Amino acid sequence: MAQITCKELSSLSDLLGAEQLVISKYQDYACRTSDATLKTKYEQMAQKHQQHMETLYTQLK
Repeated sequence: MAQITCKELSSLSDLLGAEQLVISKYQDYACRTSDATLKTKYEQMAQKHQQHMETLYTQLK
């Protein structure tokens, strides 16, 4: 694998942080809602962003 630049590493770090924040928010929203449909959507969105985060993380390996 080719070496990544400092700028690319910084960008990946920023993206990982943003994904983690979104995951936390959707998980919080899921916990706070009493609407089953919204709860499911929030949980699905949290999972989708978790997958994004894992994809980004694999770029660092």
